[in-house]
Amino acid sequence: MVGYSTTCKVSIAPMMDWTDRHCRFFLRLLAPSARLYTEMVTAAALTHGDAERLLQFDVVEHPVALQLGGSDPKMMADAAKLGAQAGYDEININVGCPSDRVQSGQFGACLMSSPDVVASCFKEMSSVSDVPVTVKTRIGIDDQISYEFLREFIAILHTAGCDTFIVHARVAILQGLSPRENRSVPPLHYDRVYELKREFPDLTIVLNGGIVSTEQVLSHLETVDGVMIGRQAYHQPYFLTELEAVLFDHKDWQAPSRHEVIELMIPYIERQMSAGTELKNITRHLLGLYAGQPGARAWRRHLSEHTHLPGAGIEVLQEALAKLPKAA
Repeated sequence: MVGYSTTCKVSIAPMMDWTDRHCRFFLRLLAPSARLYTEMVTAAALTHGDAERLLQFDVVEHPVALQLGGSDPKMMADAAKLGAQAGYDEININVGCPSDRVQSGQFGACLMSSPDVVASCFKEMSSVSDVPVTVKTRIGIDDQISYEFLREFIAILHTAGCDTFIVHARVAILQGLSPRENRSVPPLHYDRVYELKREFPDLTIVLNGGIVSTEQVLSHLETVDGVMIGRQAYHQPYFLTELEAVLFDHKDWQAPSRHEVIELMIPYIERQMSAGTELKNITRHLLGLYAGQPGARAWRRHLSEHTHLPGAGIEVLQEALAKLPKAA
């Protein structure tokens, strides 16, 4: 098995309804070195649905990981095999999502209370995949919030062979909080993730949760192996160019301007639209590109008001660009 690359100091979190393939293509322009993750795809959807469509991605997205949701070891193994065949660089098991739909399917964060099930999934998936299988988890669920609970979960998976964990430094409250509230209401406990790294120094530990600045990233990287950026990468995506410049030794790369990013997106958008994709399904990911810049509101408003109209084409994007200062 090819190991998880520790050169991927930064990754972008799997975010439901957000990190689809259009979003990932856009983010790659801003962060050439970051590891990208798909939205969670259920193993059942790959087994019973249109796997080719669900697994589609652009070659420029590499390194890119497929996140899978499920709890049936055989079905998860079949899904992992499909992901490996499709060319993904990593297969990630979702043990962090707190939504009711995921709980009803007996996967996501509720699996923290069934580490043996996760271990069985991991072993079956690893046996059929020549790419690394990793686990994304919370630090606890409901009233199971002690470090000892987290440690035992990690130890069982480590014994099964898992050597890479992405840890969202919040507990998941499965009863009483919505998925949105679960992203902000439970307090962050970075110290527990740090303790995992100290206790399991040979494991690759990636920290996730509440990271919004380069200073935070640099501070966390003094203890853990990597950081995963979530909502900040979506709401203020140009922040990723700053991380790229600070963390990676580029000799030939220079951060594109925001205008240049859009110009680079246009050929991609044209290709996707010619294949039947609606403009709004791509441009929704671009709304935050000018966050904090002059003209940002006009940019967002024009895209929001015009990309959904019948016949909307690339000219809508060009009109929105015309409302911005050229240097933005």
